[in-house]
Amino acid sequence: MTSDEHARLMRANQANWDARTPVHLASRFYGLDQDLDPERWFAAFEWEDLGDLTGRDVLHLQCHLGTETLALARRGASAVGLDFSEASVAAATAVAARAGVAVEYVQANVYDAVEALGGRRFDVVYTGKGALCYLPDLERWAGVIAQLLRPGGLLYVVEFHPLLNSLGPKPAPGEGPELLLRHDYLGGEGPVHRDATHTYTDGPPVEGATESYEWMHGIGEVLGALTGAGLSVRRLRESEELPWPRWPHMNRTPSGWWRLPEPRIPLLYGLLAHR
Repeated sequence: MTSDEHARLMRANQANWDARTPVHLASRFYGLDQDLDPERWFAAFEWEDLGDLTGRDVLHLQCHLGTETLALARRGASAVGLDFSEASVAAATAVAARAGVAVEYVQANVYDAVEALGGRRFDVVYTGKGALCYLPDLERWAGVIAQLLRPGGLLYVVEFHPLLNSLGPKPAPGEGPELLLRHDYLGGEGPVHRDATHTYTDGPPVEGATESYEWMHGIGEVLGALTGAGLSVRRLRESEELPWPRWPHMNRTPSGWWRLPEPRIPLLYGLLAHR
């Protein structure tokens, strides 16, 4: 697939996320009309890996409504959020203002982040939880990351495990509760096309741009892209828990997150790399 075709599909995704934003703002899933608790989206191991963020320049790529960006700022970081959706950036800016948290938001495609941020460099780049699947080219992404980090800076990716992405989110009509592999674990076969009027949240149907495209990326592809860009991978964690119940038969854990009954499988991973 050519770079022009990638750009066309990413523009479709941008329109889709613009259309999703008002639905997500009003959803119980995000709960932005309640007491704001952005740390509920973080696993305990994320804070262990990130360390003390006081006074550090932190960039949150593909930040959507900026919930995690707020948590990073509340931990003492000088936080910047970047997203390609104009609607998401406007919403995130309003949410941060209501919360009284100083966060800068920038609208740009992640591949254009270096130029959009004026060549600034950061101590930490944070991304994940449904971000990488919207990027067609991870080698190009890793090259951008390397340019965004200061020498010694760290990248932290907390992403849905590719095994989870391979599983269908719900049974098809007439099927039982068994989880079935519906998509490739490995990338390289082109994007998965979706046309859906509802997203992963509750709320009304999405109006307008309902089409989106997702690319599958195995963990080996992520590691290869980062090491190829000169980053050093320091830690890789696999977790059986998610911050919400993706499947009805998941069980609540003492952390407040959710996991499947046994046998245990990885649903989330955390990857720490340094420049």
